[in-house]
Amino acid sequence: MSCSSPRPTRFVSSLALLGALLAAPPATVPALAQRPDESTVGNLAAVLAAADARRFDPAPLGDALHHPNPAVRRQGALAAGRSGDGAAVDLLLPVLNDSAPTVQAAAAFALGLLKDARALLPLVRMIRAAGSSDQGAPQLEAVTAIAKIGGEDGARAFTDILAASSPGSASPVVNAALLEAWRLGTRAPISQLVRFTDASDAVTRWRALYSLGRLRAKAGAAALIRGLSDPDPQTRTVAARGIGKSLLDSARLESRDAIAALRRLLEDRDAHIRINALRAIASFRDSSVARAVVPLAADRDIGVAVQAETTLGVLRGSIALAALRPRLTSSVFALRRQAIIALAQADSAAGVAAAAAVSGDGDWRWRSVAAEAFGAAHARDRLETQLADADGRVVAQALQALQRIVPASDSTLDSRARVLLTHADPAVRSVAADLLARHPNLDDVELLVTAYRRAEADPFNDARLSAVSALGAIAASSSAGRLRVVALFLSATPRPADYLVRRLAADTLPDTRDAWGPVLPIATGRTIADYREIARRWLVPALAGTNPHVFLETDRGRLDIELLPAEAPVTVAAFLGLVDRRFFDGTRWHRLVPNFVVQDGDPRGDGWGGPGAGFLLRDEINPVRYDVGTVGMALSGPNTGGSQYFITHSAQPHLDGTYTIFGRVVGGADVLNAIGMGDRIRSIHR
Repeated sequence: MSCSSPRPTRFVSSLALLGALLAAPPATVPALAQRPDESTVGNLAAVLAAADARRFDPAPLGDALHHPNPAVRRQGALAAGRSGDGAAVDLLLPVLNDSAPTVQAAAAFALGLLKDARALLPLVRMIRAAGSSDQGAPQLEAVTAIAKIGGEDGARAFTDILAASSPGSASPVVNAALLEAWRLGTRAPISQLVRFTDASDAVTRWRALYSLGRLRAKAGAAALIRGLSDPDPQTRTVAARGIGKSLLDSARLESRDAIAALRRLLEDRDAHIRINALRAIASFRDSSVARAVVPLAADRDIGVAVQAETTLGVLRGSIALAALRPRLTSSVFALRRQAIIALAQADSAAGVAAAAAVSGDGDWRWRSVAAEAFGAAHARDRLETQLADADGRVVAQALQALQRIVPASDSTLDSRARVLLTHADPAVRSVAADLLARHPNLDDVELLVTAYRRAEADPFNDARLSAVSALGAIAASSSAGRLRVVALFLSATPRPADYLVRRLAADTLPDTRDAWGPVLPIATGRTIADYREIARRWLVPALAGTNPHVFLETDRGRLDIELLPAEAPVTVAAFLGLVDRRFFDGTRWHRLVPNFVVQDGDPRGDGWGGPGAGFLLRDEINPVRYDVGTVGMALSGPNTGGSQYFITHSAQPHLDGTYTIFGRVVGGADVLNAIGMGDRIRSIHR
């Protein structure tokens, strides 16, 4: 999954214990005892400016890390990690011994962001220095940091932590290690994880199963099957999430027991478990299970119903077809849309007929759905017809579908891509350039250079980035290609202000490193006065214990969201600026993945849009975890935030430390679960 744009990459929780175990929640961040003076505001502003520009600035960072108030020291530690500069390690290591646990935890978290092996031993020492009863946020963040740093030494540290404990008495550090072990990849201590799947404590069991599921570890397959019948609902959720046919095949286990257990979970009281079971059942592609899935297409939980339609499309067969056809007349956009796409997966002819019925609709969204269905049915001729649609959003969807179904070895789409490289819509031009990159051609250099220059005026930079990628592919294909790109592009193109363009060019066109200079620091477009305003208006009140709220008025009801300036001050300030402009009013939830996320914030409505040219947010990764109702910034790559945001339906530990968290739902959990794709945001206001 990517919480992103379509560019190839875009309340009280039942799992509240997860946040308590893994990190101090925002409410426990040390508060400023009184309104700070302007020197403190200035220090915070300087720290924000350095982190936002990805610039290591030891003077303000050092001042913040030695500030008498732990709330300021914590901000300094987070900023040091966000700088991305290994030089910050030397500043952070002493902070592991800070007098305030919240500052120690922030320092450990920041070292995890930097991923420097020099921090491993100090982090291990921090863990060992605390007894089981004294383990808190600093030790738990140290565990996560070790997992992020990884390598042989990181894996060895994890093995030692788990080997020294027993499944019957897992400490908070052990539970954290079980949950984070998946980050170690092939170095993960699989045998130790399997050992803990029989723990008497459900908290320990599900964490071990979570990592085994993420790792697709065949040694854990039998434990995951047992987990499907576990009395603990979170363990059943995790087991259903991790099981699948490919895993069982790799473990040489029969599917019979797993399918039987998954069928029982289709009747579970927890909608999230039903969704995960449906998703797992789809992986087996066994049409004989379709009859058990059919009733869930009418489930009153919209996420369950959408996933049931999806699963029926994958299972195929006469039972699936008979169940999907009546769904084509649903009055609910999300259900009718998924029924059309699922029908196309189950039976290409029936799906093409259903898609053709909406392909001429006056609402562009239905024509876009038709493109998705034509893609599912591999109806290339229908998709090529849609390339002439009057709405660029439909053309982009059709072209993306063609990109997926036409083999990379087939160059017959290139001529269409060259024509579409001049399309008015930036998304169309972006996909067209990506198609041309599959078959590097010297004759395309001039076209791509022209496309790059035209994209400078676009409201978002995807077409520009795709042009650079395609030029990089040509330059890498031959010495003649490199010379032509240097002559026609690099020699005639000034250094772009857009950091993302420079970063991509440095990776794909090495000659730009000399021509354009270093990628960093980033020109953020903000002055120190802007950062002082953010610090004074949003960060300082948050550090004193006051967080702003926004209210989302949706077709399904109201969501109350508490924003978290102490975790993501620049993101919160930018989001509130958009709220005050009424930017989000009238937009629609353009993406929904059942029991995962809902996503909004795109004025185009197709996942490509944002606030406009020049509006770009750098990541403010923080220690808050993705639990139920967590609000994160959607991305199409690092540091590509804009106006699109997502809200999680359930805990998603694999997102932790990857996407900026800047809010959490504190009212309206029932509304969150009722939202469907296509529903409106009537307004967002304070």
